[in-house]
Amino acid sequence: MLEDIFGKADDESLVEKALTHPSYTVENNLDSLLNYERLEFFGDSVLKLFTSKLLYERFPDYPEGELSKIRSILVSDSILAKAAFEIGLDKVIRLGPSEEKQGGRKRESNLACSLEAVLGAYYLNGSTDEIEGFIKEYLFKYAQDIDEHFEKYNAKDLLQQYTQGIDKTLPVYRTVGMSGPAHKPVFEVEVEWHGEILAKQYGHTKKEAQQNCAYEACKKLGVVNFDQTDD
Repeated sequence: MLEDIFGKADDESLVEKALTHPSYTVENNLDSLLNYERLEFFGDSVLKLFTSKLLYERFPDYPEGELSKIRSILVSDSILAKAAFEIGLDKVIRLGPSEEKQGGRKRESNLACSLEAVLGAYYLNGSTDEIEGFIKEYLFKYAQDIDEHFEKYNAKDLLQQYTQGIDKTLPVYRTVGMSGPAHKPVFEVEVEWHGEILAKQYGHTKKEAQQNCAYEACKKLGVVNFDQTDD
């Protein structure tokens, strides 16, 4: 799948590193330079460069602050993990046994880091046009919705700012249920503040469910105007 998207890599060892979680090198007594961490560091900059270029072109009248807000969501673990799942990265990433047992193959942070590393690896292999095409197809499709409904994507931060602004307390999120098949679980999460359950929502990851919960809580508390932010 990666070759279909980015083309054949001249240096396939870079792609192999990009797909190798640190736990794999630790638990197999391999050199730590053989995992994705260095490429992730580089790929993060590659991702931001191409995303910034596309946002600059897509929103020619937006100031820097608005472009930064949209980019912060586009390059977040949540969006990157969605793209990683879509291209099947979760099936090919190499994990150590302990990380595998702990569900690391579905962990958003692992997938996001590996995807950044993959972008770094293919950039070094000269696949710049393919990288831009990937970002357009798999990430940039969220840009318009993020622009129109930023509160929905940023709800956890908004809710925290609201509660801390009142009495410096934080909302509490609890996972109260899980259903669905193992390869695509659905998490049920509730958010509580001052002893009141503000919302209960679902998501395919705990983070997604928490974000959905926070958004419902923000609507209930009047933090966002849902008549304007909802479709």
